[in-house]
Amino acid sequence: MLLDGDEWKAKFRDFKREAWRLETLPQYLVPQEANEFARFKAGEEFPDVQEDGWTRQIREHKAEGRVMGRVHIITRPLSDYLRFEFSRYYRHSVRAGEDIRILDVTDRPNPLEGIQDFWLFDRTTVVLMNYGPDGKQINRTLFDGEIGPYLEAQRVAIVESVPFGEFVTA
Repeated sequence: MLLDGDEWKAKFRDFKREAWRLETLPQYLVPQEANEFARFKAGEEFPDVQEDGWTRQIREHKAEGRVMGRVHIITRPLSDYLRFEFSRYYRHSVRAGEDIRILDVTDRPNPLEGIQDFWLFDRTTVVLMNYGPDGKQINRTLFDGEIGPYLEAQRVAIVESVPFGEFVTA
């Protein structure tokens, strides 16, 4: 089942305990970010304080005792997009309360090789994030199978990664 529009937004509004994501790509082509990404590549710096709908949602969920988190699998050197994402979004999301972690596989085997991007809601619902080779999103689909492998992928990702703040200061 394809997820879009209100059904997709509802996943973030209605989860009870946890919304968690695995990110595996060095670049995501997101139309809403295109202008800011171009400005970033041109050397523009962005304000240190960021409050938008996403960070507001993270803060509200955290205040209600709900957790948001993700692990991004990366290799160095970082792509332009990852440098943009880290400076423009991750640092603000972490400040808002999202648990962002980095799994650097530059000098070691990727323990999650072949696992695609996904969101996991309340450890019961998996949404597969489908992308083309260039990072352009094709669609999102509700997974209708055994979620055990995704729970294990989450466990491995968390165990093998470091907090975002630790990664950027290392």
